[in-house]
Amino acid sequence: MSAPEKKLVRSKSGLRMVPVNYMHSSPFTVNEPPWVPDNECVVCMNSSCKAKFDFRRRRHHCRRCGRCFCSSCCDFKVPLNRMCFVDPVRQCNVCVEISRKENDFFDKHLKTLCNGGDFVLKESGDEIDDSCSTFRCKLSTDNRTVTFDSNHDKHQPIQMEKLESVQILTNGVDAEGNMVATGIAMKYNSHSLDKNMVKLVINPSSTNKREGQMWIAAMQKAFKLIHEARMMDRP
Repeated sequence: MSAPEKKLVRSKSGLRMVPVNYMHSSPFTVNEPPWVPDNECVVCMNSSCKAKFDFRRRRHHCRRCGRCFCSSCCDFKVPLNRMCFVDPVRQCNVCVEISRKENDFFDKHLKTLCNGGDFVLKESGDEIDDSCSTFRCKLSTDNRTVTFDSNHDKHQPIQMEKLESVQILTNGVDAEGNMVATGIAMKYNSHSLDKNMVKLVINPSSTNKREGQMWIAAMQKAFKLIHEARMMDRP
């Protein structure tokens, strides 16, 4: 699926590049928050600061949370990919750390998902053998769908917004004592009640297990962002 057509819009927080059709929005994005009105901001909203605003101490609104702070508590400008800002925007000291961690996903892990990984698909307790088909699993360019490509079999794409949970499958530990990921189980909302989970398993005979493990780790991070976005959208 091709990337959605986008348009440049301006808000009081800055320039944003958003899809022309809202229905094509990435599931990783969230809406801009409303700003706390200036007349409700008497002091800096950092509980450990609470500096009083006056003629010399100006209010600064965090573009991520919408609250107002003094310059000392809202002095950083960093990219805010989750709200589609074109340029780095001002954020408070708390939000800037959250955005930096999220930007690691957008800069690294999102590319891993879109590049894809090779997996054997299991929808039952069947054992993996040489007859099992390998699928190239990847995230679509609009970030809305996981697709499954194979020369022999077919599997319906899974919409990211339909995901209900993900679970890392493991088997044993490495030399450092860390659990070794062998696959990921993805549960999703489906009209077919008997098929609402798929397990993506790294083929034991694969020569590139690392690629699959990186894809699994990236999908886990992706679901975390989607879950957070759902919580933000709740009234």
